[in-house]
Amino acid sequence: MPSAPTQLVLALISLLSVLPVVEAVEAGDAIALLLGVVLSITGICACLGVYARKRNGQM
Repeated sequence: MPSAPTQLVLALISLLSVLPVVEAVEAGDAIALLLGVVLSITGICACLGVYARKRNGQM
């Protein structure tokens, strides 16, 4: 069984392969997309950190 990061990468690739290709993406759309991805990843990492601290009894 592949590790968790490998499974995550495979899931993302499979989801992205289903999406239609966008021919014209404006700069504003690209910036908004990248900002959304960065904020989402930061939020997920923050939630995982809080969960880990609660689980270890540090909070």
